[in-house]
Amino acid sequence: MSFQDIQVIAFDADDTLWENENFFREAEQQFCELLKAYQPREQIMEQLFKVEVQNMEIYGYGIKAFILSLVETSLLISDKKVRPEEVEAIVDIGKTMLNKDVVLLDGIRDVLEELAPNYRLVLATKGDLLDQERKLKKSGLLNYFHHIEVMSHKKETNYQALLNHLDIEARHFMMIGNSLKSDVLPVINLGGTAVHVPYCTTWVLEQMNPEDIKSDRFFELKEIRDVLTLFTKA
Repeated sequence: MSFQDIQVIAFDADDTLWENENFFREAEQQFCELLKAYQPREQIMEQLFKVEVQNMEIYGYGIKAFILSLVETSLLISDKKVRPEEVEAIVDIGKTMLNKDVVLLDGIRDVLEELAPNYRLVLATKGDLLDQERKLKKSGLLNYFHHIEVMSHKKETNYQALLNHLDIEARHFMMIGNSLKSDVLPVINLGGTAVHVPYCTTWVLEQMNPEDIKSDRFFELKEIRDVLTLFTKA
């Protein structure tokens, strides 16, 4: 393929621009420790996973949805015996997550600085609108982006709506992110270009085998700085 076709480059936010998933893993550990009197960790995590899957279409993604699922899970695993102070502690876990500092991933500012003069840069993420706006403001990256899109889901229909809004064809669009399922596959299916930059940990619901994606418009890199080598080679 020719990178000369690319006009718009979109970046995922969580675990592409800044750290995120590790905060959820820490919160899960705290949650299991808080409720260990009711059930073992393995059973708590199994129940939490079921609840999150069931709630996804209702609550969407993000910290607030996660905390609601934690509260629901606490009721289920305790047979509704969870104490008010334990529920309060769960809510506090969420508040702590929402007040975390934004830690940029190594190299992301250099990549944005290099690409911004030549391409329209877009932030395309899913999650809670207020939380993503907070993180973007704290990150200091806002001025690099031509457009901000916080999606309820990252499916083909969502990306097509974004392409329509930007008034471009899929062949002019590149998506960069850490999730094969959300950042790569839908864009490839639409005829766009997608770049996978794995993060050290990935939510189980976002995992898939990269070998299942067959396209000359799919690129897998080790770190975000390697994005620049794609354009250098082109």
